Amino acid sequence: MERRVIKARDVMHENHIELDGMATVSEALEAMREENSTLIIVRKRHEHDAFGMVLLADIAKKVLARDRSAKRTNVYEIMSKPVIPVDPEMDVRYCARLFESFGLSNAPVIEDGQVIGIVSYQELVFKGLYPLMD
Repeated sequence: MERRVIKARDVMHENHIELDGMATVSEALEAMREENSTLIIVRKRHEHDAFGMVLLADIAKKVLARDRSAKRTNVYEIMSKPVIPVDPEMDVRYCARLFESFGLSNAPVIEDGQVIGIVSYQELVFKGLYPLMD
């Protein structure tokens, strides 16, 4: 029996928010609220730069818990950078192993230097594992 391969491209969600690192946390929160998202991708500043990422947890830990102003804090100050990307052709089983190995909960799916989607445990399990149970 041939093993069915489900790839990151098959399970990722394409809708994501990209902001400049100079955006304020307040602006990021507004964009997240509008798009019902829990993360922001921080754009590269130039071709040799790396993408960054800000999760709601980062905002809670680095802004709210430290009593910083969301209007005066820029996303570059609290982002994780560089992010660990996922190749769109990666088997979801390896995505899950990558998440476990590096303590990730989300990762951008990057193709040709552009973020084409986001993969999280939710997508890996519900879109990656569930179809394999058939």
